[in-house]
Amino acid sequence: MRSAPSVRTNTNVFWLALLPALVVAAVWWPSLSASFQFDDWNVIVNEPRVHSLAAWWQSMPGIRPLLKLSYALNHTVDSNPIGFRVVNILIHALSAALVGSLLRTRGLRAGLSEATASQAALLAALLFALHPVQTEAVTYISGRSSSLAACFCLLSLYCWVRSEDSERATAWLASCCGCFALAVATKETALVLPFALLLYSADRPRSQTLKRLMPLILLMAVMLVVALSLPTYRRLLGVSLDTRTIGENLLTQSRALFYLAGQLIRITNGNADPQLPVVSSLDWLSATLCVAWAGIVVWALLNVRKKPVSSFAVLWFLLWLAPTNSLLPRLDVANDRQLYLAMIGPAWWLAVRATSWHPSRALLRPALIASVLIALSWATHQRNQIYQTEVAFWEDTAARNPENSRAANNLGMAYAIECRFQDAEAEFERAVGLSPDDYYSRINLILLRKGLLPGVDRKRCRHATYN
Repeated sequence: MRSAPSVRTNTNVFWLALLPALVVAAVWWPSLSASFQFDDWNVIVNEPRVHSLAAWWQSMPGIRPLLKLSYALNHTVDSNPIGFRVVNILIHALSAALVGSLLRTRGLRAGLSEATASQAALLAALLFALHPVQTEAVTYISGRSSSLAACFCLLSLYCWVRSEDSERATAWLASCCGCFALAVATKETALVLPFALLLYSADRPRSQTLKRLMPLILLMAVMLVVALSLPTYRRLLGVSLDTRTIGENLLTQSRALFYLAGQLIRITNGNADPQLPVVSSLDWLSATLCVAWAGIVVWALLNVRKKPVSSFAVLWFLLWLAPTNSLLPRLDVANDRQLYLAMIGPAWWLAVRATSWHPSRALLRPALIASVLIALSWATHQRNQIYQTEVAFWEDTAARNPENSRAANNLGMAYAIECRFQDAEAEFERAVGLSPDDYYSRINLILLRKGLLPGVDRKRCRHATYN
């Protein structure tokens, strides 16, 4: 006979879900007044296919259908950015709640005591909820592609866990597959989810886990075939392969992974458009990093059962970065939002270490944990302020990337829209100087001087003269 869970266990699970969600609401709510930014204009504001449900339906079949449906639903209810951002915050709150629940179970299966497993899971969920690197997937509306897909992945993992020891295993496994399909329909990088399920269940008999994974593996194969049948995905794949060779990309990503790992520590270094170097030939730094990353992966694979927390942290981090930061080249080498799911592994490792200190240091633990959480909350609040206006957003981005012509051009556009024409001219000229082949900046400079720059409200700017 299966014993009923204790009242204390139910209480732990309740707070593991509720507290991170409440923290998300409290910390992110002030960001609701922020404006649309960057890709928001292309994929939401100026994209008629997401302005109504009918328009969305007529645009199908297409890529990321569920993501676009969420935009269409938002636009139907309220086209202002506040409605979109409310949904993003709710998605993040749900994900944080799921992280706490899932990591508690993983901790118990890794041999942690119930108290340590619960405390570590709660701390990891709070680190996930509060880290400023998450602003690019939450405050940045277009970052929903990462956060919504991640939420469905976590829901799928939750169903997977429930299916392992439930009398309704088939129903839970079917729900797992359904959430997997929804995740891929939001963002195609979710296709790696079956490998994450295999990693999560590393303590279980491998043959049994692989047998249970077969429906998801078959579903993954079907979705790959469907994706490759769509012309848009084939075109994007061609563009990716033409961007740089796979060898060049591996060298480039060896440095990008090091940068992304550092972003988890540099909490005041949020960067919307980092200009990371493209490595076209083997050098000592890239070679060293490639060997180091390969060695870390081998060590983690060999210690999946011996060191379940450390190996899980490493493999989870690298697994969720693999679709964007390994073989297939991208125009942008790396972005902070790629860390949204990946950071769960390092966060859990840190949380387990912090909650497992020797009793002689136990008095320092609450103060240290509180300091870290307060610092993350402050950094997230500060980062969210940058999203308030386009000028603030692009001034920060241009200051962090002084050699980035795209940032200079976009800052020029933000200045022009605010009728700051002389500042706009200076930024367009700087963008042309940084990248003479950047025809966007050249055209914008010419149109600005002629008073024909699109997006500028001439009535509002009638008292601002261009000299």
